Amino acid sequence: MKELMLSMGKKAKAAARVLATAAPELKNRALTAAARAIRDESDAILAANKADMDALPPETSPAMRDRLLLTPERVEAMAKGIDEIAALPDPVGRVLAEWTRPNGLRISRVAVPLGVIGVIYESRPNVTADAGALCFKSGNAVILRGGSESFHSSSKIAELLHKGLESAGLPADCIQFVPTTDRAAVGEMLKLDEYIDVIVPRGGKSLIQRITNESRIPLFKHLNGICHTYIHESADPAMAVKVVLNAKMRRTGTCNSTETVLCDSAVSKTILPAVIDALIDAGCEVRGDGAVQSLDARVTPAVAEDWDTEYLAPIVSVRVVKDIDEAIDHIARHSSHHTESILAGDGAAAEKFMNAVDSAVVMANASTQFCDGGEFGMGAEIGIATGRLHARGPIGAEQLTTFKYQVRGAGQIRP
Repeated sequence: MKELMLSMGKKAKAAARVLATAAPELKNRALTAAARAIRDESDAILAANKADMDALPPETSPAMRDRLLLTPERVEAMAKGIDEIAALPDPVGRVLAEWTRPNGLRISRVAVPLGVIGVIYESRPNVTADAGALCFKSGNAVILRGGSESFHSSSKIAELLHKGLESAGLPADCIQFVPTTDRAAVGEMLKLDEYIDVIVPRGGKSLIQRITNESRIPLFKHLNGICHTYIHESADPAMAVKVVLNAKMRRTGTCNSTETVLCDSAVSKTILPAVIDALIDAGCEVRGDGAVQSLDARVTPAVAEDWDTEYLAPIVSVRVVKDIDEAIDHIARHSSHHTESILAGDGAAAEKFMNAVDSAVVMANASTQFCDGGEFGMGAEIGIATGRLHARGPIGAEQLTTFKYQVRGAGQIRP
């Protein structure tokens, strides 16, 4: 295993040097060809996905099954995402700032690729396409290590990405997929600090914690998605029902799904009953504090652990708060710093919330499920970073670059 991962690291490093200076047109040609191959081979991808789905144990949760499942529509969405990435402006070579010193030196800060990116993820096979295309677009070689449950799906998608690379005459090693389900591959990958420049982990808490503990390589870390939607006393009642229902129930197994709803006490008896009714009618279990339980007999008691739980299921915890300050305080104590949203007609309250809440993405009057690279116009995303260093929020092509300084002189020497 050590030899396999070392070989992949060396190949990626060599490919990154070629890719760093590849013309934008060449990269876009490869991406367009890859998207076309995914469309042409849709049936083969679905057959591979069926093999993965059939191998799941009976006790697999509905959320896990949903994350793994591919449909013709989801395959098309993958291809469309790659086309959108190809259409994005090239993030490499952007002049971020430039100035001239009194001595005549002209200094530019210019965007460059990170180098080699390692992406470690679990069940979602679409990450193979999104991460491979985004890293490639931003001039980075990538090593993809998918979960064992999506091995057949991801292997097939990676094979089709290679077709795109070959059609443009670029090294296949620009995008490599770890060809084993052996968990030891992850451990060896995390030791390749000489070859991999950054690790992007996507998965459950145990995977992220393992990578955090073992990695010698810097991380774009995403722990989990304990997202909040806060109903301010000035919220429009109909909007509150619509947005909360979407934020929780559109897709319950995604990290941008709202897990806790907070509501001002001033409107708890006028707005919350309709919100609770809509959630329960949609098949959601509602767990609430005493004030919420008093509004609907179907609400089950929330315990302390509920406020710190990412359910990834049709379950939501609901709490009544005194005011916006108590809502902000609750979020500060329980949020995973992913995405929070306020529903408010009062613009000053919305601005206070957006400025005071310290999360990667803060919204006003919108569903937390909009926290998504595609919805942000990034084409796709490689993940949602909840840390503070380098990248935060959806990680698109621009976030996968760093910079260097270019200094142009005319023979100046330093006195």
